[in-house]
Amino acid sequence: MESRLFQDCLEEAKEKLGEDVQPTCLRCHAPSVAFTRDLVLEKKVSWEGVTCDFCHSVNQVDARKPDQSYQLVVGSTKFGPLKDATPQGHGVAFSKAHTDSLLCAGCHEYRNSNGLLVLSSFSEWQQSSYAADRSSCQGCHMAAVPAARVVDPKVLRVKDATVNLHQMPGGHSIEQLNKAVDVRVANRRQGDQLLVTAIVRNKGAGHMVPTGSPLRKLVVDLEVHTEDGRKLRAERTYERAVVDAKGSLLTKEHAVLVNGARVASDNRLKPKEERVENFTFDVARSLSARIVTRLWYYYSPQAVRETEKKLSFQIMASIAEKESK
Repeated sequence: MESRLFQDCLEEAKEKLGEDVQPTCLRCHAPSVAFTRDLVLEKKVSWEGVTCDFCHSVNQVDARKPDQSYQLVVGSTKFGPLKDATPQGHGVAFSKAHTDSLLCAGCHEYRNSNGLLVLSSFSEWQQSSYAADRSSCQGCHMAAVPAARVVDPKVLRVKDATVNLHQMPGGHSIEQLNKAVDVRVANRRQGDQLLVTAIVRNKGAGHMVPTGSPLRKLVVDLEVHTEDGRKLRAERTYERAVVDAKGSLLTKEHAVLVNGARVASDNRLKPKEERVENFTFDVARSLSARIVTRLWYYYSPQAVRETEKKLSFQIMASIAEKESK
């Protein structure tokens, strides 16, 4: 909620689309507003955004209700995935919802008034082998560790219990990106052409890569530095393009969420998919070349600072040897 990037997008959305757009934006960034109706953001809890108290007051989720996906039981009892926890500060109750990926769907699955499924991370997971294997969102984004490492020892718990870490890293985490995607590169000569093959693989994400906002992109960037001083470049981009009812491409977050009408194209990487990409460069066989391959992830394309727009999370170099005639 307090993110500068979100605030900038919210202000632009209200300027372009009117104040009525605010509840749509706040439903995920300040989810308590759906229940307090504090749409003018006067309460401190609204500015706290996604809080411990909100998530652990959830006891049921219905992703089909975009305006109020979460059912809350607000009070001194907090809900979670452990059956035998005994904290001292409040009551606890076991919640099956907290053991299921559906818990994430309230914010990571969104269909707008045009019927377009703009955010589809949950359904992408549902359609993958990860769902069939019962590998949950929490398994990747909330790693389980021994409770003794992170829980106050005064809290009674089952011996050898595990708890989930709450950092919840996503696409802004280089470590998470490296777990999700990799690329392998090979080259060969064909006369005075250098043929480069890049094999890109979604090895670890239980959803499409990229997922979330349709503005996000994964880019494979190749630079070929030739022995005679030239720099040649090519790239391949994986993304989902969304257009409005008139067919115009949408390039702003708020426009995609509110005005998106259909997906014009989608070449993102499915879970466990491997894509073979071929590139051709004019490099005489008598010249050696250095090939630099880099993966870019465009996480916040609307950001002002370049460092907030994209992350470089893998870079590798290889040599194309010269051939004697």
